[in-house]
Amino acid sequence: MAAAPHHIDPTEYLEELLAQASPDLMRQMLGDFINQILFAQADSVCGADYATVSDSRTNSRNGYRHRQLDTRVGSSDVAVPKLRRGCFFPEWFLERRTRTERALTTVIATCYLKGVSTCRMNDLVATLGITNLSKSQVSDMAKELDTMVDDFRTRPLDQGPYYYLSCDAVTMKVREGGRVVKTSVLLATGVNNDGYRELLCMQVATSESVESWTGFFQDLKARGLGEVYLVTSDAHLGIQAAVCQVLPTSGWQQCRTHFAKNLSSKVSKRGWTTLSGMVHSIFQQADARSTWDQAREVVEFCNQRFPEVADYVEESLEEILAFTNTPKAVWTTVWSNNPTERLNREIRRRTDVVGILPNRAAVVRLVGAVLAEQHDDWIQQKRYMSLASLEQTRALIAANTIDANTVTAEEAA
Repeated sequence: MAAAPHHIDPTEYLEELLAQASPDLMRQMLGDFINQILFAQADSVCGADYATVSDSRTNSRNGYRHRQLDTRVGSSDVAVPKLRRGCFFPEWFLERRTRTERALTTVIATCYLKGVSTCRMNDLVATLGITNLSKSQVSDMAKELDTMVDDFRTRPLDQGPYYYLSCDAVTMKVREGGRVVKTSVLLATGVNNDGYRELLCMQVATSESVESWTGFFQDLKARGLGEVYLVTSDAHLGIQAAVCQVLPTSGWQQCRTHFAKNLSSKVSKRGWTTLSGMVHSIFQQADARSTWDQAREVVEFCNQRFPEVADYVEESLEEILAFTNTPKAVWTTVWSNNPTERLNREIRRRTDVVGILPNRAAVVRLVGAVLAEQHDDWIQQKRYMSLASLEQTRALIAANTIDANTVTAEEAA
């Protein structure tokens, strides 16, 4: 009677392996251990031990199907038993149409999220003893992030109201139709009812058009976004039009950093050295009245020294000083998009190693995973806004509602 291949003497087996002093000891042990389990399970399916005549036998063996399995300790040869009738496949251990350990798949997906490119992944796993891990295999493993990203992007916005939003967009290169095109990743962050910052929405659009931003804000409303008090962004016309259409009761604050950048391009470099100090003085005042008084002085100064930009500054005052209608405690957090720009740099840091992404789904996967990670970090940090400032905002909204109702009643009379 032939000896069952999975019947081994553990002591003799270990002594033999240790005597070899192989650097691949763990990999060989793992491969042998997996094969012994598969052989024993095949015997159980057949109803009798290997090469044994028995009345209880229901099937018989028919060789092996060898598969290379990539694991955290290297690539191992796995011999999956074949049966005369039917099919034997270890669903508990392997996934169909893949030859990678599930835990390794998670590790590679995490490396992809951390910014390791698909080209460099092969060099990384080579140190583990894994050979020839292609870019397509890495991309397939990274798809494990899809479910997490989809859940994050479509979650209900039930932690509101989100009184303060910050919106921006990041441009990325994507392959479409055999050519490389630019797409815009639209982003929105907000402050929830507990004062913590959240990443609210992320969408990939062809461009920053009015239509794309309108659909973006409509998606936010459909997921539960309530009344918004102030939206901060750059001066992109698409955002402004979409805010007016979808969030008509919200104010709009032009980012002071973007305003200063636009203004600097309208004067000489030497002139900007003088003008920048005056512009920054607007945002150093103690209250709303003194802020507006200083802004008007800056307009007068421009009329005398820089008449070519005086009208531009005066026309922009309502937009760059919208923050004065909010509680003083939140001024520094709502008058610019700098925190969102920091988020954009983090996205760039992860995506620059990839360069050109293969499709829009890859953009959603990678950027969405980065944003989900950042979102979790924000929730664990200290409050972005105090509860007292949010309560003051709530009181301002109530007061504005009462004033609007009073005006409406007087007009009706």
